[in-house]
Amino acid sequence: TFFLFKSLAELEVLCTHLYIGTDLTQRIEAEKALLELIDSPECLSKCQLLLEQGTTSYAQLLAATCLSKLVSRVSPLPVEQRIDIRNYILNYVASQPKLAPFVIQALIQVIAKITKLGWFEVQKDQFIFREIIADVKKFLQGTVEHCIIGVIILSELTQEMNLVDYSRPSAKHRKIATSFRDTSLKDILVLACSLLKEVLAKPLNLQDEYQQNLVMQVLKLVLNCLNFDFIGSSADESADDLCTVQIPTTWRTIFLEPETLDLFFNLYHSLPPLLSQLALSCLVQFASTRRSLFSSPERAKYLGNLIKGVKRILENPQGLSDPGNYHEFCRFLARLKTNYQLGELVMVKEYPEVIRLIANFTITSLQHWEFAPNSVHYLLTLWQRMVASVPFVKSTEPHLLDTYAPEITKAFITSRLESVAIVVRDHLDDPLDDTATVFQQLEQLCTVSRCEYEKTCTLLVQLFDQNAQNYQKLLHSTSGITVDMAIQEGYLCFLLVYLLNKIIQGFNLYTNRQGEEEWTGSSRKRVFQLISLMDSGLPQSSNEKIELAILWFLDQFRKTYVGDQLQRTSKVYARMSEVLGITDDNHVLETFMTKIVTNLKYWGRCEPVISRTLQFLNDLSVGYILLKKLVKIDAVKFMLKNHTSEHFPFLGISDSYSLSDFRCRTTFYTALTRLLMVDLGEDEDEFENFMLPLTVAFETVLQIFNNNFKQEDVKRMLIGLARDLRGIAFALNTKTSYTMLFDWMYPTYLPILQKAIERWYAEPACTTPILKLMAELMQNRSQRLNFDVSSPNGILLFREASKMVCTYGNQILSLGSFSKDQIYPMKLKGISICYSALKSALCGNYVSFGVFKLYGDNHFDNVLQAFVKMLLSVSHSDLLQYRKLSQSYYPLLECLTQDHMSFITNLEPPVLLYVLTSISEGLNALDTVVSSSCCTSLDYIVTYLFKHIAKEGKKPLRCREATQTGQRLLHFMQQNPDVLQQMMSVLMNTIVFEDCRNQWSVSRPLLGLILLNEKYFSELRASLINSQPLPKQEVLAQCFRNLMEGVEQNLSIKNRDRFTQNLSVFRREVAEALRSDGSAEPCGLDMMS
Repeated sequence: TFFLFKSLAELEVLCTHLYIGTDLTQRIEAEKALLELIDSPECLSKCQLLLEQGTTSYAQLLAATCLSKLVSRVSPLPVEQRIDIRNYILNYVASQPKLAPFVIQALIQVIAKITKLGWFEVQKDQFIFREIIADVKKFLQGTVEHCIIGVIILSELTQEMNLVDYSRPSAKHRKIATSFRDTSLKDILVLACSLLKEVLAKPLNLQDEYQQNLVMQVLKLVLNCLNFDFIGSSADESADDLCTVQIPTTWRTIFLEPETLDLFFNLYHSLPPLLSQLALSCLVQFASTRRSLFSSPERAKYLGNLIKGVKRILENPQGLSDPGNYHEFCRFLARLKTNYQLGELVMVKEYPEVIRLIANFTITSLQHWEFAPNSVHYLLTLWQRMVASVPFVKSTEPHLLDTYAPEITKAFITSRLESVAIVVRDHLDDPLDDTATVFQQLEQLCTVSRCEYEKTCTLLVQLFDQNAQNYQKLLHSTSGITVDMAIQEGYLCFLLVYLLNKIIQGFNLYTNRQGEEEWTGSSRKRVFQLISLMDSGLPQSSNEKIELAILWFLDQFRKTYVGDQLQRTSKVYARMSEVLGITDDNHVLETFMTKIVTNLKYWGRCEPVISRTLQFLNDLSVGYILLKKLVKIDAVKFMLKNHTSEHFPFLGISDSYSLSDFRCRTTFYTALTRLLMVDLGEDEDEFENFMLPLTVAFETVLQIFNNNFKQEDVKRMLIGLARDLRGIAFALNTKTSYTMLFDWMYPTYLPILQKAIERWYAEPACTTPILKLMAELMQNRSQRLNFDVSSPNGILLFREASKMVCTYGNQILSLGSFSKDQIYPMKLKGISICYSALKSALCGNYVSFGVFKLYGDNHFDNVLQAFVKMLLSVSHSDLLQYRKLSQSYYPLLECLTQDHMSFITNLEPPVLLYVLTSISEGLNALDTVVSSSCCTSLDYIVTYLFKHIAKEGKKPLRCREATQTGQRLLHFMQQNPDVLQQMMSVLMNTIVFEDCRNQWSVSRPLLGLILLNEKYFSELRASLINSQPLPKQEVLAQCFRNLMEGVEQNLSIKNRDRFTQNLSVFRREVAEALRSDGSAEPCGLDMMS
């Protein structure tokens, strides 16, 4: 092999290129060489050479990496070899404890993998790989360096046991993790806590690097124990504040001892920031312990100890000046309310003092907004949950939230307003740009502000009036102080729109008390005044952030007060009518539409504002009652008659607009067409008038195409037109209106789009919108393509689509291969759209595909051949890696196998093998759309084959052709028996070992596979049964007998349903049998082999 001739020096050069090299080519070559080394018979000896004679840490790291990949293979190394590797590494790190930390960690990871994967392996009635715990204790009795290695081994082992390997059966992982939890994890935690007690018992020399490292590793070990996934819930780490730690009941004694919590609070106060942060992380997990671990008195005592610890930290806040400690402490506070009820908190003796300290801490944190801004979320979560719990508190003890919550609200508002000036003057990153965080914090604040709501509203209105007056003065000022203007605009953006609206929105959700709705009307009235003020200054004075904030406000107002389901007479309108004359939702809609038209006129060069405005228009245009009201408004009538670039600049083709900005035009025309449809009926003249701007544009394109000049302008015009037409087509959901559009486009304008594909096939910015338009036109939504029986439109439309797909497919394949980062935008995206369009045509029921062959029309055959050519240019991995591609290919394949099996059976053997392999790989996909489509496609193929075999003895003359196609498929399956066998293995593996989310879909092809491959099914059954210990074998054998009970040798619907019912029971019984105690471990991979 390649590595037989590599000397140590050459290997070390490869290591250097792999880990610290800057030349990309050399690194890629080194990666290839690494893969060769792993596959080489010389791998172990070369790893030993690198470890024993390597002169650099990177040589040792390469050896560790190779060993890790070697022991993680699906087909494991022999037991003796794995024992030798484990013992060799243990001796190696014991003899060289001062290796580079990353080398030690990489080598220990190999031990952890060997231990996990061999956890249930037995030799001479002993679990041979569980001796690792005893081996570690020898390290702990040695020097500090050896002790560190021992702790790292336990830490890595705990992490490895908790790590889900999605390439292996999840049931196997859970059984290993559960066994490790029950046999070893508690002992590891007790051992770690005893080591920490020893650390505190004697003076700690933190100047000693090894002592400090030892404490850090032990704290990490404790944290890994507490972070263990005890019940297989695989909690989402992003939902950090909702986490409950499911501590096993056998650990109660550890948690009931007050010394356990005291240990970690004492460690926090004794250790430097880097280490005390880990102690706090452990306390976060202690605070998150499940409630059911304790009885009520025990829980109250445990909570009391936690609260005492909080008080002690807040009374000695020096450590919180470190950002790491501060962040973990904020998480700790949030977890307190997550796991304990407010009624329990107020019963704690120290509660009044602690809630005062927490309030002061929160206010100080909000005032120092630039310090650890990501931690504020946890403090607001605490207060949000506390306030939300007030109505449910039955205790007579005062909760004091009505005292402190308004202070928190005020501190948040004032501190954020103060931050605006600092951001503008010091040119800092604006926190308001992170809209996701802003909205999340406002969501929390709107709950907190429910305490003393009137105080909050009074404060907001005062700030509103003060800032609006200042801004008005600056607008009319001639001095033009841009910094002051920017600061005032920042105030308005944050305070008057985001904050004000969010708090009032929260009020509307939770209360409807007399008098308070008037505050809402008064506040909203002021924002509408601001809109008038801002629009009066256009286009000279404008601010993008304020416009985006106003649009957000209007959208929130729409959701609350305007809509088909929100017909209410509100006092909000009473207060708004005093100044603005807005008395009901009709007046509001007029205000909305005037604002939309204003934005579209004056903000044409600002894509974010245009995009948000059009989304707002689109949301308004959904709902019949609203549409009826909107079409009566003058601004809407103006838009319907004047949708040109002259009035709305964003519809232009100027070079100042990027091609991606054209996307918003689809949204615009979707909304506009919905408005047109209200009174359109069958008025073709009205439709022609509406389409006039597009007609003019197409005629211009046609003229330029014929004269062959200004190609760049033509391209931009066509991109815009394609996006416009897609929006129009999307909104036309009736046969009459769609027919008007089709008659307008065909035969004059569709050929122009065809020419564009021929000319600019290598430019996705041009091809994507045109292909998407064609895909939209093929959608038979609401039966809109069911043309009259005398109309050939369905076939004509399909012919045009066929030409476009064939042209695109042939041209894109002529470009050759693409790099990894270019393959999707340049090729796969276009292919996925073509597949989507073809799927819509095949399942739309508006084309009789048999007509094409009957009359010698090759458009259908051509498009199927284009489908095959494009498919063969895509790798199986890409089919599944790119979601949009897989979600268009697999449903298309489902349509083909359902209605066009003659096409499938006539495929060349390599092509058919490719298709079947793609189905086989798709069966394992995590996306249920893909896996369900694969199951359905497989079912159609298996059913077709089964029916052919059933009819093999009866061959009437009229069925000869059908028999020939079936014979071709049967011959292929006989030549490639492993294809269907592999798919049966995958489906059985999914049923027995995986979390099967589409069990019904899986059951349908499985019966056909079993009936076609009874011998192989018997082998699979025997393989699974024999892999189990003797007590389980008879149980599993009975499960398999029950699976086929009452199932006949046919694929009738009744028989399939019976099998599906049996399979559901089979899956449940097998899961119970495999979960029960036993000394051997089931291996789903046996079935796959």
